[in-house]
Amino acid sequence: MKHKRLAGGLVASALTMALVGCSSVSEGDPATSDAGSGSAGDDGAYVVVVKATGIGWFDRMEVGVDEWASEMSIDARQEGPAEATNEGQVSIIQDLIAQSPVAISVVPNDLAGLESVLQQARDAGIIVVTHEAAGIENADIDIEAFENTAYGAQIMENLAQCMAEEGEYVQFVGRLTNGSHSEWVSGAHDLQTADYPGMTRVEDPIESEENEEVAYNKAKEILAKYPDIKGFQGSAGTDVVGIARAVEEAGKADSVCVMGTSIPSVAGSYLDSGAIDKIFFWDPALAGKAQLAIARILADGGTISEGTDLGVPGYESLVQLDGYDNVYAGNAGVAVDLSNVADYDF
Repeated sequence: MKHKRLAGGLVASALTMALVGCSSVSEGDPATSDAGSGSAGDDGAYVVVVKATGIGWFDRMEVGVDEWASEMSIDARQEGPAEATNEGQVSIIQDLIAQSPVAISVVPNDLAGLESVLQQARDAGIIVVTHEAAGIENADIDIEAFENTAYGAQIMENLAQCMAEEGEYVQFVGRLTNGSHSEWVSGAHDLQTADYPGMTRVEDPIESEENEEVAYNKAKEILAKYPDIKGFQGSAGTDVVGIARAVEEAGKADSVCVMGTSIPSVAGSYLDSGAIDKIFFWDPALAGKAQLAIARILADGGTISEGTDLGVPGYESLVQLDGYDNVYAGNAGVAVDLSNVADYDF
């Protein structure tokens, strides 16, 4: 039977040290200034470009984008390719550059693949913000929901407890080129090798292409190849659902632990069935608002610094991440299992 002792909530020792204790925002912080007029761009628009449309995660982000536009009385919208490809995002951004918006914010499929087109946007005087893209060049600011390796360690702490700290496991990423996914699995694997020697990762991270069906088929292959496997970690919002479907079909929901990034509306039925044990996330709607809030501050001539309050829950006191001059993080992580999934309505 699956070991059911799961670490509750966040791994406080990792996330708290990384994400709290920032200085407060001064009275004159640019986050409190009036909304920008849009003078940095001809059409006054703020555009968030996501990995792909039609995915529950980014449907939720669009809710935040639309709410922010209404709350701020600013023209803001979300766009994305039909499939999660670098080429699709490049094409959209090229079209946007011709429209001269105030700002473009991007959740990249491929960090290196966007460098050239983002440089074109900046050369055209367009503000560039990114999300899930620590280390990307040619962005004014990258905003993360939390410190990424700590988030990965949090998932591993829970996965290890579910697996009784022993056995084989694998990790999925949406794209091998995805910066944040790579940091999550690295943080998780580092913790496993240091603290859980009884566990073994049996494959290098597996690419799901941000596609539930791909994750499902690759999980089936893993289950056949490693009949004694005990754990899966997913990174893309669709990974754990595809994995859980394969696990459930194999009749192994009680013996295989499945955890990773998703949201309740996507993963809820598998939490109910026990095929998914725990999900980890940040509210994509709030992440959308955070991206736009940063773009507005920059458009108003303000700056982002340690302690900046974006006026968005989970992003009230930003920290600058070590090793970067333009990457900031909030404290927006959430961990959900069957006991508290009803608290989240998205």
